[in-house]
Amino acid sequence: MNIANPYTHGSNPLEEHNMKLRRWVMVASMSVAAVLIVSKFIAYMITDSVSVMTSLLDSTFDAVSSAVTMFSVMHATTPADEEHRYGHGKIEALAALGQSIFIFASAGYLFFESVHRFLQPMMVKEAYIGMVVMVFSIVLTIFLVSFQRYVIRRTKSVAISADHLHYKGDLFMNVGVLTALVLGYFIPWPYFDPLFAAAVSLVLVYGAWKISIESYGILMDQELPDEDRAKIEKLVMAHPQARAMHDLRTRHSGQRVFIEFHLEVDGALTLTKAHEITEELELVLYKEFPKAEVLIHEEPAGLDDHRLDHKLRG
Repeated sequence: MNIANPYTHGSNPLEEHNMKLRRWVMVASMSVAAVLIVSKFIAYMITDSVSVMTSLLDSTFDAVSSAVTMFSVMHATTPADEEHRYGHGKIEALAALGQSIFIFASAGYLFFESVHRFLQPMMVKEAYIGMVVMVFSIVLTIFLVSFQRYVIRRTKSVAISADHLHYKGDLFMNVGVLTALVLGYFIPWPYFDPLFAAAVSLVLVYGAWKISIESYGILMDQELPDEDRAKIEKLVMAHPQARAMHDLRTRHSGQRVFIEFHLEVDGALTLTKAHEITEELELVLYKEFPKAEVLIHEEPAGLDDHRLDHKLRG
């Protein structure tokens, strides 16, 4: 990297605004989780409903996960230092992976309790109290999920995406619990409660799997999508002085993208001219990938050297 990325260095009002959005959405997430825990605990103590209990359990895990997410989002944006020269972006993926484990655990416990209540059925007590709490939870969660969706579109935060999944699951869970309570209130069949709880657990498992796969890809330095790699090669080879390129390596770490490759140029060029070419290419790539850091190694065209491309093909 010969020149600083103008989109990530210096004062950037848009990035500062996005950081404020991340902080506000995490404060909102923690506040909603606290309110839902208290209200659902009261509802569970009154109704003894397994679906209400599992919704309470999910909200408790959400609160813990949101606290972890808040820490990761704030820490991920700290600048690179001597011990972390690539920055701290991966902590968001690590937090998201941890949250997916929380979701798996809560979904497993939820399914177990659903089976237990199905084998030993019992009617829900004071169902109308649970219905009121669930309606309140649904309205509050809808506001939070909408705010999170807006922030994710602006910031592309993996950790907030994982938190968003929690509350989407919580929203579906609340709707399912409300439906089960309404049906159980009007139809004296004790299996609505555990059946809806079991269905929600399967939805949570699917969502946790998607988040864990995405987080694993970031932590394992998975390459950018093929279309992005093709775009990089097209932009580089469009430069009139570029003879060839090889050993393109890419990865993303939270909010930052890293692009490295070897550029082949005319061996007769001066070192100063080759340096100017790399700077021109860096500006082109920064324009297409505003959150990237680019590292280019120049070498004479046609040089027969050890290459990563040959190793991978072999």
